[in-house]
Amino acid sequence: MVEVAPALAERLASLPERPGVYLMKDAQGVILYVGKAVNLKNRVRSYFHESARSQPKVAAMMRHVQDLEIIATDTEVEALILEATLVKQHQPRYNIRLKDDKAYPYLRLTWEEEYPRLLVARRPARDGSRYFGPYTRAQSVHDTIRLLRKIFPIRNCTNQKFKNQTRPCLEYYIKRCQAPCQGMVDRERYRAMMAEVEWFLEGRTDEVVRDLRRRLEEEAEALRFERAAELRDQIRAVEEITAQQKVAHAAGRSLDAIAWVVEGGEAFVQIFTVREGRLKGRESLTLDGVEGVGDDAIARALILQFYARTTDIPPEILLAAEPEEAPSLKAWLAERAGGRVALRVPRRGEKAELLRMVRQNAELARDEAARRRQTRDADREEGLLVLQHSLGLPTLPRRIECYDISNTQGQESVASMVVFRDGRPDKSQYRRFRIAGVVGPNDFASMAEVIRRRFRYLAAGAAEGEPRAAKFAERPDLVVVDGGPGQVAYAARVLEELGFGSVPLFGLAKEHEWLYAPGQKAPIILDRRSPGLKLLQQVRDEAHRFALGFHRQLRTRRNLRSMLDDVPGIGPKRKRVLLRHYRDVEAMAQAPVEELAQLPGMTARAAEALKAYLNQTPTRTPSPS
Repeated sequence: MVEVAPALAERLASLPERPGVYLMKDAQGVILYVGKAVNLKNRVRSYFHESARSQPKVAAMMRHVQDLEIIATDTEVEALILEATLVKQHQPRYNIRLKDDKAYPYLRLTWEEEYPRLLVARRPARDGSRYFGPYTRAQSVHDTIRLLRKIFPIRNCTNQKFKNQTRPCLEYYIKRCQAPCQGMVDRERYRAMMAEVEWFLEGRTDEVVRDLRRRLEEEAEALRFERAAELRDQIRAVEEITAQQKVAHAAGRSLDAIAWVVEGGEAFVQIFTVREGRLKGRESLTLDGVEGVGDDAIARALILQFYARTTDIPPEILLAAEPEEAPSLKAWLAERAGGRVALRVPRRGEKAELLRMVRQNAELARDEAARRRQTRDADREEGLLVLQHSLGLPTLPRRIECYDISNTQGQESVASMVVFRDGRPDKSQYRRFRIAGVVGPNDFASMAEVIRRRFRYLAAGAAEGEPRAAKFAERPDLVVVDGGPGQVAYAARVLEELGFGSVPLFGLAKEHEWLYAPGQKAPIILDRRSPGLKLLQQVRDEAHRFALGFHRQLRTRRNLRSMLDDVPGIGPKRKRVLLRHYRDVEAMAQAPVEELAQLPGMTARAAEALKAYLNQTPTRTPSPS
């Protein structure tokens, strides 16, 4: 075993021989890697042997490991679930992870409502609805809703409008709704139609057609020809959609076929979803951090992270390689799916042909990504050259800093600083500021404050080696403020005071997208198609997004804190605990009573009181002005 610090050696010696999860950390406590072990003692200690250092990725990680944490579990499957949760939560640098793993959209079928709707949701909840997804493209979710509303007259109004509607709306007259709000369709018939929508989303289109034909015959026998004609049109629409789908060779089967290609540190993944022998959909994903790992590790990470967030797990999954720890993965998948799930790597036959087609699509995705990357790189370089020439900059603006102010009538006033390096966002350099020295909605003074706070550390660091200046150590090639002549004048005055008057400074005003330089009344007008202006707009919009997000976060927490003051049994300590665990009222309202009661300092009675209060209070915070 290699030599380690005494505190770490003591921890290694006391590791238990049981399943669990281990977290490798650096000197600052940042989680570098999350792993799962059948035997924590054997698995974790193996990292500290010379043989483990032969793998480049492990060797690079172990140079930074200064601490570790373990979480013991009762079973290997529990450890697997915990690992997936922690990887998603912390996104450790040395784990294989889904790139840009954000809150992907779901389709929500609201069965808990008397007349269900089809909505877009960002996260599934235990509310009685049926969720389909997630989908990596939000557009595909909206396209699906539009398609289904063309075939089935699904109500699209809010519950409030539904309750207060006094006559049928336009949707009824264009045959996109059956006006259940006016009693023009009974509950049972409407919910039977929504059951067909559910079958359609499950890929059971043959059952949808059979049921529609049965109902058409019943309506025709009862001489209700207008209703029979509507059902006939629905049958034709479903059959047309079904005919456009590629029929899988493994006819009649429900499965997912997954293949990938690796390029550099990324794996480009394609997942084909086959239901009832037809291709229902396709998902394109990218895994990051796959340098030096085998296909078996990629397969494991992909299954663990993708199926941890989907509600649709088929009985069979075709893979390009056998995953690591396949038995544990099968047990975990079976638990989530409620039935046996087979993992297969076909070598010949129809399924191998299907998988070959999936891999070809993965190769196309890789080539398309490379083409887009080359185009973006060329556009960025051209944009930087245009800015240098158009603005008369002494050097190419490799480092661009942009500042924006956000507040609501002077309340929760904040500022953002975003940094673009070589035309790309450098999020490690982003900073957020709470405006402290300005009262009321004064964007000019607020801009002066944030510029002073940023550049005084640069000045101190240059003069005395000030340690606190380390995070602001690099001098920008171009400073952009969101605003016009007023913001520019205040910012320029501060830069002159601090000895940075030579730093190029411009304001980008939203109204006409004109640029303003200090001391110049006439704006600089760039062509709207100029790559330089497009780059500046991207920088400005990113600063606006970052500032607005911080402002909303503070305002939401203020409103939430104020709301919690009215809940019986919630005092200052419990309020702090709730604010730490939940980002907003919606997340708190969706949490089960049992979960709320388990928080530190909470009781079952306090959790029930909170839940009762939230259920009678609107959970959405209005958008900022």
